[in-house]
Amino acid sequence: MKIGIDCRLSGVAHAGIGRYIENLISRLPEEAPGIEWVYFYRTPDQVLPDLNVRYIEAPVQHYTFQEQLQLLSIFNQEKLDLLHVPHFNVPIMYPGKLVVTIHDLLWHQQRGTQVTTQKPWKYWGKYAGYKVVATQAINKAGKILVPTETIKKTLIDHYPNTKSKVVITHEGVDQKLLIYKTKQVVKQKNSLIYVGSLYPHKNIEVVLKSLQKLPTWKLTIVGSRNAFQDQVKREGRKLGVQKQLRFTGYLTDEKLALEIKTATVLVQPSLSEGFGLTGIESMALGTPVIASDIPVFREIYQDAAAYFNPKSAESFIETLSKKKPTSKQMDSVAENYSWDEMTKKTIKAYRSLL
Repeated sequence: MKIGIDCRLSGVAHAGIGRYIENLISRLPEEAPGIEWVYFYRTPDQVLPDLNVRYIEAPVQHYTFQEQLQLLSIFNQEKLDLLHVPHFNVPIMYPGKLVVTIHDLLWHQQRGTQVTTQKPWKYWGKYAGYKVVATQAINKAGKILVPTETIKKTLIDHYPNTKSKVVITHEGVDQKLLIYKTKQVVKQKNSLIYVGSLYPHKNIEVVLKSLQKLPTWKLTIVGSRNAFQDQVKREGRKLGVQKQLRFTGYLTDEKLALEIKTATVLVQPSLSEGFGLTGIESMALGTPVIASDIPVFREIYQDAAAYFNPKSAESFIETLSKKKPTSKQMDSVAENYSWDEMTKKTIKAYRSLL
């Protein structure tokens, strides 16, 4: 049995999707040693050492026209029994058995030039391509992996014919972060931390507005993607809170864990999310989470987070002043999510198609 995995988005440089892929591919060979694994990588840093797999170079940028031709040829040459593309970007002419992971349907729900830094003509061209590629991948896949019940419902609402082939595979807490769980640190007073991209739906603006009435509080923004960072800096200057902001850029796992552990609170103000991985990681590291009151966070964080109206700075400030969930509550929820369990469910989905 020969299964290929598209690993071109693996690694922390690709945010949550990258962490998901890296944790999956590092576990697959040990969980299913009888399978011949073929990993398609784009950059040398995506090649993980000491795995019993065959690596194939696939130097094709994601979300490009080359995915439809050059990548298709690379996949076809391997004559796979099954291909798993852990995102929507599948070559539409790929003829073989297929598993895809749909992390969310954000761009089905939010569209328009306000959600991009690209020129309108380029954005709308790429958006049309996205809809064609994503729809083809979803319809063609034998199994569709999603991170939450919320995303499963959204997917079925848009594509009713997928109901019988959707499998929920929750994400997990990375062991590379957990090794710092017991490290002693000094908590910084009145410190907020946000980890993630700064797309408009991430709703960081509500936190910036809150800082106007919280002059003693500071916000650290951690992220490897620079898109929209300049807009956030301009908004900070406009609101007069720029001195309360700190941008770290990309951080190693050790530095990220320490930043989260020393913060007073991790904020999750997003209007739309697929899972909310950084909140679970924060809970596992002992830092309370304040999250927007949206269905996916209620599903995943349960009673281990404090919730606020994501459209109200006043609600954020009020929630910040309230008593936070206990360490016991946070550990109880964080322990529900395991990359090992996610991998086992993924292999089960593969086997069901073979």
